[in-house]
Amino acid sequence: MKLLAKFNLILGLVLGAGLAVAALVSHQFLQNGARDEVLRQARLMIEAMQSARDYTSKEIKPLLVAQAEHQRSFLPQTVPAFAATENFAQLRASYPDYAYKEAVLNPTNPRDRAVDWEADVINAFRNRPGGPKELVGERDASTGRSLYIARPIQAAPPCLECHSVPSAAPAAMLRRYGPNNGFGWQPNEIVGAQIVSVPMALPIRLANQAFQTLVSCLAAVFLASLVLLDLLLLFAVVRPLRRLSTMADQISVGQVDMPELPARGSDEIAVLAGSFNRMRRSLDRALKMLGS
Repeated sequence: MKLLAKFNLILGLVLGAGLAVAALVSHQFLQNGARDEVLRQARLMIEAMQSARDYTSKEIKPLLVAQAEHQRSFLPQTVPAFAATENFAQLRASYPDYAYKEAVLNPTNPRDRAVDWEADVINAFRNRPGGPKELVGERDASTGRSLYIARPIQAAPPCLECHSVPSAAPAAMLRRYGPNNGFGWQPNEIVGAQIVSVPMALPIRLANQAFQTLVSCLAAVFLASLVLLDLLLLFAVVRPLRRLSTMADQISVGQVDMPELPARGSDEIAVLAGSFNRMRRSLDRALKMLGS
């Protein structure tokens, strides 16, 4: 095997091992980074829905209440939870992988009723008064592993205008939803949770895309570095050694009439070239002395 091929083999093994280690470390790093990015977007969505709730309570509801009373009807647009849910339905056009629900244990609107795992999340908030204001977790869903982030919904005084007892609720709301659901809430009670969920396939897909890009870039750098090192080795090591090898072959057959090799510098190859030049001169003098 030629010297350059040996260098390529050694460099390939070393750089390949480095590439493999970098790939292993970066894969987990990118997985965690993608998960954190998905959670960051989920938090932003919850904040946006909370803003929609607050805006509805302060700006929209006062304008629609008079209209609802005049029409003797109930307008769900006055309900903050309804406004947030409908706002998110529009947002899903840009974020189809995300799902948002204001899950409630005892809701007025049946679509808001918490399913089993959502009830577990709500009860986790209820069982720890003054505990965490946010829960992050994973669960098994019908479509695979799912990631969720949840924040509690607390029954504030404005909520009790419609959710304390049926007699205090607007008649139009009773006609629409009936008197059996969404009542009995207590002041400051945790009645539900805002939950944004997303399939784990999304952060995994984002991480894999970033991983493929990173590995492709590292592989390109690896190949470029190998080519550059080959060129440097060719001009700095292989070609000088090839000239020394050629001189040694010629000397071995008695041919000493040849130009001296350049021996500039103080590295090992330059020292070796100088030694070959001295050896050639000494051999030349010895042969001339024997000839005379």
